[in-house]
Amino acid sequence: MASTPKKEIVSYVPDFINVYSDGTIERLNDMPIVPPSPQDPKTGVSSKDILISNDPSLFARLFLPKLSNQNQKIPILVYFHGGAFCCESPFASHHHNICNLVASQGNVLVFSIEYRKAPEHFLPTMFEDCWFGLNWVASHNTTLENVPTNSDPWILNHGDFNKVFLGGDSAGATIVHTMAIRAGAEKLPFGVEICGAYMNHPLFWGSKPLGFEKVKHYEEVNEFTNLLWEFVYPNSPNGIDNPMLNPMSPYGPDLSTLGCPKMLITVARNDPLRDSAVMYYEAVKESDWDGEVELFEEEEGGHVYYIFSTESEKGQKLIKVVADFLLRCNN
Repeated sequence: MASTPKKEIVSYVPDFINVYSDGTIERLNDMPIVPPSPQDPKTGVSSKDILISNDPSLFARLFLPKLSNQNQKIPILVYFHGGAFCCESPFASHHHNICNLVASQGNVLVFSIEYRKAPEHFLPTMFEDCWFGLNWVASHNTTLENVPTNSDPWILNHGDFNKVFLGGDSAGATIVHTMAIRAGAEKLPFGVEICGAYMNHPLFWGSKPLGFEKVKHYEEVNEFTNLLWEFVYPNSPNGIDNPMLNPMSPYGPDLSTLGCPKMLITVARNDPLRDSAVMYYEAVKESDWDGEVELFEEEEGGHVYYIFSTESEKGQKLIKVVADFLLRCNN
């Protein structure tokens, strides 16, 4: 009898994902999927899942905080989850929890898209899905007869299109930058503009240290990030200096074209990606961008420490920083 071929790893990202010779894919640290809730017992936030596109099939989860009345309009946050462009989901327990907290404390209607991921779909697919989702939300800002046939009543009835935000964590924060740049260049439908954006612990990198030499274990981080980028974008123009990953790259749009007036960038002292995010903050400040940018740094904690410890003192502080930013921009 012929022996069964041995199942071997043919490509991988350490601690994230393995692809095997038989075509199976193993995502190593994905958190459990949780269902939406008519009313979260801790925050009072309601959530539901919606289909926003049939071809390709794209879903999103909406989060609606408690309203003072049925006619209340509140800001909209278009949120992008992290996961190194190859893992995780807005339906995962930790991202669901984060969106509940931000919706409640920031008083925003959250739209969290389930964008496609590598290796089933390589970059720039994820960015195109997110741009589609942002445009789909913006397309609700019109007369009832012109809204999408798959429009959502929460967005129609409660979304304030004068106050649309972008936000994301880790790789999701990386997506926020490109969405803000693209919104400055292409414009969104029906006059919708981005009024603010936050980036928590963005994943930025380049072929050379981005202005800092303090990254611990730089060679290890550099090796990992190059491996990750090759995995998610094997035919990337300009390699790891593609402006999707390296906003300071000479190949990308000028930072002065960012399509929002206010930004918040958060970092953690012990995050290996901290220095590149601070370099981005400095570059935005020094550009000709006509906006205001803030930086918040946690003195302790590693990359996205708050995601898995939202009830800790540091986790609560980070959520409050984000919520306060959203509330200030609303005034």
